[in-house]
Amino acid sequence: MENTKMYEGRLCVITGAASGIGRALAVKLGQAGASLALSDVNEEGLKETANLAGAKNSNRIITDILNVADADAILAYAEHVESALGSADYVFNVAGLTRVGNFDEIPLSSMESIMDVNFWGVVRMSKAFLPQLKKTKGGLVNISSIFGVIGYAGQTPYCASKFAVRGFTETLAQEVDEDGVRVSCVHPGGVATNIVRNAKVDVMPENVKSKEEMNASFDKVAVTSADKAAQIILTGAAKGKRRILIGNDAKIASLINRLFPVLYPKILTKLGGETLGN
Repeated sequence: MENTKMYEGRLCVITGAASGIGRALAVKLGQAGASLALSDVNEEGLKETANLAGAKNSNRIITDILNVADADAILAYAEHVESALGSADYVFNVAGLTRVGNFDEIPLSSMESIMDVNFWGVVRMSKAFLPQLKKTKGGLVNISSIFGVIGYAGQTPYCASKFAVRGFTETLAQEVDEDGVRVSCVHPGGVATNIVRNAKVDVMPENVKSKEEMNASFDKVAVTSADKAAQIILTGAAKGKRRILIGNDAKIASLINRLFPVLYPKILTKLGGETLGN
């Protein structure tokens, strides 16, 4: 497969593998002949992903129920993966979630729960697997979002977590460069996944009548398939790219942000920037 040949025989660890981008990465890597350590909190979805990735015909694919908000579980998981399959060559930190509501209207617990998964989950996984990646001169791929580049009203917890992932990842990339570890930060725009359908709504936005309407609005702008997003990620990670933008919407939003760092919210609104991002 295009740009995935180099993953043959490599051990790739993927969180959030039960659906969306995580599943698409697992399937592509499985087809490319990679060994896989797949994890998620969704047991049924995880089993389906493993089958799609070729688990029935392979003894090089393991699945584990893992909550990336559990620090102790992640430490044990890193040891388990190394014992079962060897040291990781690539770690893809995909697991994430979102909530909807303006900051002054949501409980602090909403902010904490998003940060615990989206940011601290990435930090914990990176810390636990970094010794293995240094051994293999491997790659660390952290999923941020276009909302790690721009702010978006009603998504304070999500934006905060994704900005944090970006800052952490870009800094870590500099620190481990001499160790031969390549670190990439991924910024998807509207990708057709279930992140919005699975979102908890603390407070519905004023211009949205229902969760169904919110889902329908997202479907209109989620123009990039999970399969396409996975291909872009794998190509970028293979090249050791430090920033990977997914979708023309993400590229346009990033450009407008750079050109108009203060005015970009108004400009994007006029352009119809209604995506809830990934």
